[in-house]
Amino acid sequence: MKKVYLCMSTDIIQTGHINVIEKAAELGEVTVGVLCDECVAMYEKYPILPLEERMKIIRNIKGVSHVVVQDDIYYDKILKEMKPDIVVHGDNWKKGYQKDVRERVIKMLAEWGGELVEIPYYKSPNLNLFERAMMECRGVPEVRRQILRRQIASGEIVKVMVAYDGLSALLVEKTSIEKDGEKRQFDAIWVSSLCDSTAKGKPDIELVDLTSRVSSLNDMMEVTTKPIIFDADTGGLIEHFVYNIKTLERIGVSAVIIEDKIGLKRNSLFGNDVEQHQDSIEHFCMKIREGKKALTSSTFMLIARIESLILEQGVEDALERARAYVAAGADGIMIHSRAETPDEIFAFVDAFRAEDKDTAIVVVPTTFNKVREDEFKAHGVNIVIYANHMLRAAFPAMKKVVTSVLENERCYEASQDCMSIKEILSLVPME
Repeated sequence: MKKVYLCMSTDIIQTGHINVIEKAAELGEVTVGVLCDECVAMYEKYPILPLEERMKIIRNIKGVSHVVVQDDIYYDKILKEMKPDIVVHGDNWKKGYQKDVRERVIKMLAEWGGELVEIPYYKSPNLNLFERAMMECRGVPEVRRQILRRQIASGEIVKVMVAYDGLSALLVEKTSIEKDGEKRQFDAIWVSSLCDSTAKGKPDIELVDLTSRVSSLNDMMEVTTKPIIFDADTGGLIEHFVYNIKTLERIGVSAVIIEDKIGLKRNSLFGNDVEQHQDSIEHFCMKIREGKKALTSSTFMLIARIESLILEQGVEDALERARAYVAAGADGIMIHSRAETPDEIFAFVDAFRAEDKDTAIVVVPTTFNKVREDEFKAHGVNIVIYANHMLRAAFPAMKKVVTSVLENERCYEASQDCMSIKEILSLVPME
């Protein structure tokens, strides 16, 4: 009997998948390679069901003889090991970002006379219902939180882009590119206190209260499915923080980041140019412990942001605080710097990773912006937050347009700098 191989990545098995498996079973003994979670995320969104559960489902489908893990979007490794007579796939990969994968499969099969059999793509009439159900499922609070945890555990960089309202969140949710045979997209959304306050025309001093911020947060959560990381500034008084973190957990936030400053909050990038005070280790650890005690979900993350480098207290002070904050229950450490090079960030991360291999590390490369994500990964960073770029890009563009209208006494010249209404509306879900 011929050896037949096909790869599957889906969370929800629908008619089209069954059709492909049935056709494959007619050709020989079927082995299904289930694409690992990280690889699925390169094509689509991070899967709802973890790898083990997806494998179990496929293992119990009639016609499937063997189930294995495919841990690369390219088939090279598994095809070399298995040397199947036939590879089966839907014909929908002839174009787009999977085209390169297809071409490599054909080249490899030629080495031993294997054959590629392509099944006409079948679009179930219920596919839109499936997709809507998947979106609703991903939007469930606990699912969002699980996905962020799994993204971090994968070892890949979690790419996070800021959003400050429903439309900007939709842009983060839906924007993707094709590069090197992969579909690249952001993994999570950052809700920044700086952007929230600035968008409201108010200073970044914890003036905008949680009630106001939750209103904007609800707008974002209603139209997106990606995990949300919330900037909670200092967290405020401990007595207030324990209630606020409960609210954030209940509405579906995946993680909250609080910084170890005290008193009037000023933006960190001012550094010592303005009066800023770092909290004591003991008091901040108490805030972490009380915040963790208030939570009911084991998947919600509380991340401690260390301001030692911002305030020129040095790497050793940052490390001392990191150890204490992790011991107090912090699920991650955000290390911040206003330097234009990553040297002190890498010094901290390397020293921390020598002691702690597991705690998540977050960086915000606003000033040291030449560092690529693969370099952060090599040092042991888990999450990279692009913390304010959407807002910073939007306002110069708007200023240019309003200036143009004033100068020209009409909007014709400004139109070339504007996205079409049709394109904007295409971002907005109809249902």
